[in-house]
Amino acid sequence: MSNDFQSGSRSGYRAKRKKTNLILNSLIVIVLALIFFVAYTIFLSGDDKASQNEEQTKSAANEASEKEDKNTEDKTAVKESEKNTNSEKNTDSEESADEEREEASSPEQEDESQAVITEGDGSSNILRTIENPAWKPVGTVQTGEHAPVYDSSSVDWQEMLTAISYATGLEESNMTVYWLGRDKTSGNGTFSTVASKDKSQKYNVYLEWVDGQGWKPTKVEELTAIQ
Repeated sequence: MSNDFQSGSRSGYRAKRKKTNLILNSLIVIVLALIFFVAYTIFLSGDDKASQNEEQTKSAANEASEKEDKNTEDKTAVKESEKNTNSEKNTDSEESADEEREEASSPEQEDESQAVITEGDGSSNILRTIENPAWKPVGTVQTGEHAPVYDSSSVDWQEMLTAISYATGLEESNMTVYWLGRDKTSGNGTFSTVASKDKSQKYNVYLEWVDGQGWKPTKVEELTAIQ
């Protein structure tokens, strides 16, 4: 009977031991599973953060690139606008200069178109006579009642020379005055005989006074010789 008790006791002990081992093994498995789960979760979280950081980096890089491209486009647009503006200004300046040149040359063209030229008959030293209604007074600084002054140091004399130069095209520095005085055929007119210094161009010039506007050429006679 003692042997039966001892046998039963050992059998119960082994059963308890197996149960205990089973519980321990189960706990170990659960713990390992938890460890793997936690590790896996941390790993996935790290990957997500790395992926998120990578996406943020890429996004920031793309934004920077887009801003740079936009700035480049804006600068290019500004340069093109400035270039077009400068080109338009240059074009406007050229057109304005052309217009000024045309305006400057138009009086001469108008003078030529309106001039009445009469050829000489060969019986005198007059080669041809030019009368141009487009001639205008040359202006004056004189005021008040006017009387011709034939003094080479006077303002009136200088204004007469200006009118003679205007009518003949001779520069005053290249002009020799042979006669400048009252035109006996006109009560308020002036008659002059002038030539270029090399005597290749010789003229009789008739002037009249216009109150407040100065001396105005009325007739030019181109001469073959000075008598």
